[in-house]
Amino acid sequence: MIVCVCNCISDKEIARQAHAGMGFDDIQLELGVATCCGRCEDFARDLVAQCSASRPVAALRDAGGASAGLMEAV
Repeated sequence: MIVCVCNCISDKEIARQAHAGMGFDDIQLELGVATCCGRCEDFARDLVAQCSASRPVAALRDAGGASAGLMEAV
């Protein structure tokens, strides 16, 4: 779905950047979302927040597994 009509930015593009660890400001600079009329900004920010909120859980699981492996090696 197109989120930013002015710059033709989709929800998938925004989600991909957010899952990569970028915040809204970084995504705005990278993709140009919400830089023209601004009507998409609220939705884009919500989308980034949803993607970012789901990311830390996976990151904690990954970090826990990695640190457990390090402890065994020591």
